[in-house]
Amino acid sequence: MDAPPELRAQLTHRTIREFTDQPVTDETMETLYRVAMRTASSRGMQHASLIRVTDPKLRERLAEIGAQEYVGRAPVYLVFIVDSARNAAILREQGYDPAAAGKTKVFVEGFTDACLMAQNVVNAAERLGLGANYLGNIHNDTAAVIETLQLPRYTFPVVGLTLGWPGQNPQLKPRMAPEFRVMENGYQHRTSWSEALADYDKEMTTYYDLRNANSRVDSYINQVVKQLTPQRELEDESLQAARWQGFVI
Repeated sequence: MDAPPELRAQLTHRTIREFTDQPVTDETMETLYRVAMRTASSRGMQHASLIRVTDPKLRERLAEIGAQEYVGRAPVYLVFIVDSARNAAILREQGYDPAAAGKTKVFVEGFTDACLMAQNVVNAAERLGLGANYLGNIHNDTAAVIETLQLPRYTFPVVGLTLGWPGQNPQLKPRMAPEFRVMENGYQHRTSWSEALADYDKEMTTYYDLRNANSRVDSYINQVVKQLTPQRELEDESLQAARWQGFVI
């Protein structure tokens, strides 16, 4: 099915990890910042902010934490954060207990706001012809990211994002058909998800991952097993880091 021109950027989204040397202008960034500020926000509390990282040493440290050196070369590096520190300060200034800014509901609102903000920025950036790469690997060591960016109490890093003019042309990554992820009036179970996804499982092996010497990726089912059954028990470090930041979760 042909994509409407207005939706082509969203329907052809690809992760871009390598960028050209062409800079992203201040004017373009100001436009993206305005887009970020117009993103929907729970209760209008605006419990999310973004940090642009320009210091080479900080970028190098974040690349080290994420174990992906190429992110340090990206023209733009952003980190989207839960940010109820601002409203905690307002509560304190008005004579109220700032601990209310650390409630579970506030954390969830801020996390959701930050995700929405990041996606809104990506949508706008891709419409302008830029490429984008989400960085969930900031949670390889959440506490280290908090320390690196000197994030205060009642803040928490959610996701990183690099932007720039595309320096590669990867193929579209296969996705499940809507029939498997779009449901009506409740959750729809399958007798066997492994069988239901057999065709998609095979299709995934046709995708070439440019991160790994342009090699084919494993089947989806094998990826699920490898990603969700670690060989050693991992502590939920990110959850503990959020508690250290003052959130009751």
